[in-house]
Amino acid sequence: MTITLVPYHQDEHLPETTFPLPEAAAVTVTREFPDGDVWTRIAALYEPVAAEVAAQAAAGAVPSVVSGDCLVSEAVLAGVQRAGVDASIVWFDAHGDVHTPETSTSGYIGGMPLRQILGDHPELLSSRLGLRPLPEERAVLVDARDLDPAEAEFLASSRVRRCPVDDLDLPDGPLVLHVDVDVVDKADLPGLKFPVGGGPSFDAVVAAVQRVKATGRVAALDIACPWHPPRPGDDPVRARLLAALLAS
Repeated sequence: MTITLVPYHQDEHLPETTFPLPEAAAVTVTREFPDGDVWTRIAALYEPVAAEVAAQAAAGAVPSVVSGDCLVSEAVLAGVQRAGVDASIVWFDAHGDVHTPETSTSGYIGGMPLRQILGDHPELLSSRLGLRPLPEERAVLVDARDLDPAEAEFLASSRVRRCPVDDLDLPDGPLVLHVDVDVVDKADLPGLKFPVGGGPSFDAVVAAVQRVKATGRVAALDIACPWHPPRPGDDPVRARLLAALLAS
C-alpha cells in the first residue's frame, strides 16, 4: 500500500510527526507556494495530489491520502475522475462542511469542501483541479451532528443523503471514502481542533469504514486529521486509528 501524505492544514505546513502513519511506502507532497490568495496556494498544492491519485487509480490501485484538513478531498475526487472513474462520495464528519463563503460566519474555508464538490463556487478550487461537480444525491453525509443554521437549512432542502455510522445509506457504483477523524466522539480521540461530543465511538467508526470497504467499491480513501500537534499520550490513539482506517 502506498499512502500519499499531504502534511498541511490548508496552506500551513505541519511536521510529518503530526501523522503517525503505519509502516508503508509513503509519497509526501510538499510545495513552494505561488503568490496569491489561499485558494491559489492550495490549488497549487493539490494539483500534484490529484495527479498522484489519478496515476494510482489508473494503475488499478486504491489511493489512500492522509492530510490535515478536508479540502484535499477535492483533489482526491478530481484525481479519481481523471482516471475515468465516476465516483460518488461518502463523507464521514462531525460537521457538515457545506458552507459557502457567503454563509460562513467564521470564514473558515475548511467548512466548505463538500459544498464545493456539489458545485458551489467552482472558481475557488474545484475548477482549477478539473473537478466535475457531483449531483447532491450522490453524496452521503455520515454522522454530521454539529451544523450551523445555514448548513442545516441547506441540507434540509438538498438531496444529500444523511445517515448515522451504524445505518449507512450508500449510493451505487464506485465510492470516494472521506473520513474526517473528528467524526469520532471527542471522548475517544484527544487533541482534535474541532471536537464534538455525542458521536460514535472509535470502534463504531472503524467498523463502519470497514463495512464501506467491504463493498469492494471504494475507489479512493481520504483521511483528514484536523488535530493539534501531539501531546504525550496522544500518539498511540492516533496511530491506532490511522492504522485501522488504512487497513485493507
